[in-house]
Amino acid sequence: MTTGKITRRAALLSGAAIGAASCASSPKMTPYVAVNESAAGAFAHGVASGDPAATSVVLWTRLDHEMLSSAPSSLTVNWQISKSDDFAAIADEGQFTTGASRDWTVKVLAEDLQPGTHYYYRFELGGVYSPTGRTKTLPTGAIDQARFAVLSCSNYPFGYFNVYDLVARHEDIDAVIHLGDYIYEYSREGYGGDQGRILQREHLPAHECVTLADYRQRHAQYKADPASQAMHAKHPLIAIWDDHEISNDSWSGGAENHNPETEGDWEPRRRAALQAYYEWQPVREPEMAPEAFFRSFSFGDLLTVAALETRLMARAQQFEYSKVIPTLQTPEDIAHFRDTVLWDESREMLGAAQIDYLDRTFRTSVAEGQPWRLIANQVTMAKVTAPDLNPHVNEAQIIELEEQWNEARAFVKMSALGLPLNFDAWDGYPAARERFYNLAREAGDTGLLVVTGDTHAWWANDLVDKNGGHMGVELGVHSVTSPSPYRKEFLGGMGAEYALLTNRDNKDVRYLSGEHHGFIDLTITRDAAHAEYKAVDTIESGNYNAFVHASFDIKKTDNSAEFSSVKGAGFKERYLFGH
Repeated sequence: MTTGKITRRAALLSGAAIGAASCASSPKMTPYVAVNESAAGAFAHGVASGDPAATSVVLWTRLDHEMLSSAPSSLTVNWQISKSDDFAAIADEGQFTTGASRDWTVKVLAEDLQPGTHYYYRFELGGVYSPTGRTKTLPTGAIDQARFAVLSCSNYPFGYFNVYDLVARHEDIDAVIHLGDYIYEYSREGYGGDQGRILQREHLPAHECVTLADYRQRHAQYKADPASQAMHAKHPLIAIWDDHEISNDSWSGGAENHNPETEGDWEPRRRAALQAYYEWQPVREPEMAPEAFFRSFSFGDLLTVAALETRLMARAQQFEYSKVIPTLQTPEDIAHFRDTVLWDESREMLGAAQIDYLDRTFRTSVAEGQPWRLIANQVTMAKVTAPDLNPHVNEAQIIELEEQWNEARAFVKMSALGLPLNFDAWDGYPAARERFYNLAREAGDTGLLVVTGDTHAWWANDLVDKNGGHMGVELGVHSVTSPSPYRKEFLGGMGAEYALLTNRDNKDVRYLSGEHHGFIDLTITRDAAHAEYKAVDTIESGNYNAFVHASFDIKKTDNSAEFSSVKGAGFKERYLFGH
């Protein structure tokens, strides 16, 4: 007996419905010309702040010692922080000596500040002042809202950092949350090389980053970008790394893009990458170990931001499509891999020390009455099964795709088996994901709000445990510049169809789009959250238009966080969102 109810799978099953995503009404465009002048002289890499606390914040700059007339072995810089940009009254000040051992970077902790307050800061050397930066401390007590700019995946050669420029134009951001892939390690002949030559934004050094000098030069190039400087000078940064700060698809014992035969042992490369990262980023360095880069930030009585580390400390090695597929010869093989091998309890993401820390952090947040836990997370947490691509791609398209991704043929073959879309995401570590959900549940929270990067696409996902329990929602941010596998041009012009297929075949995926680079403008109040997916129409020129690609409302009731509405999406996306 039929009920007359039309499921989203049935409604979109016809080939006609798998066409390009329908468009919403034209969004309101705001034109901008990105800032194109970097800082100069001794402070040519600008200023930055980050890891704010209620009474302290990290301040950062770097001395371009090569601009100086002499060649000293060290230099001492003065710094000041004030509530006013004229520095009439100094809240804190001091000196910092730097040199070649730390690549001439300057990183200080300004203390004895007031909570929830904007401050201005600057550095001085020999009567020459750096650009003035603005930052903000964390609030305490009762607050009505917190607002964040959420970013990910800023690959220099792929385009101009117009998204950074757009973030810098927003006045009321409490903090910028960067979810990783802040730099990319590839050579000029690697990922993004062709576009870099077209735009004259080629990577420095020209070769892949392996040594400390390599990673330092790459960070210096990214920090020299004028749009990056504008963003850092305007807002404090809460950063986590993903893989490209070190090497693609990194895990605790290596990386997909690390070849010991030609690039040496993994450990020296990892150490070099982390040293450069801590030198060049305005972050507090962990006491436990360099790779233990997890921490939390409390925003009054409203929320705690928990920043995860899922790459270097505990992660087990990823499965690879090309190695898994040959082992799956029968339905029994597939079931064994899906239900047993993938669920191996030893396949870790967070590790015992981080689980213990997060447990204490969540329990403290719940006990203090904060309604929200905002999770800064690298890779997709929601369950996403690969849609079957075999009926939709031909041999020529697979060959073309292989030129961009050597796992492409194996992935297309695997897509017919009902297995996870991405073994590098939490789907490759489902037992570890359940451990994370369990700690949240036991701490009294099933209303998680997770922000995620990595995929170069916009997502809105429900988070559901293995027993069907609703754990919260996930907002996935597009990239600053890195290209999306869901953009229209991908898969021989079928990228948007691929997004619809993925959305249609996964009930936990409420929205998915690969169009337009941008950031999430996320505002959180006591009983709701509002996420605007703010986008730019081009990264190939500094002249760009900004608009809201889509927006989502999330309601918070008791311990539950659930999507309540979507705006700006096309008809098919809205239909799939409502399922």
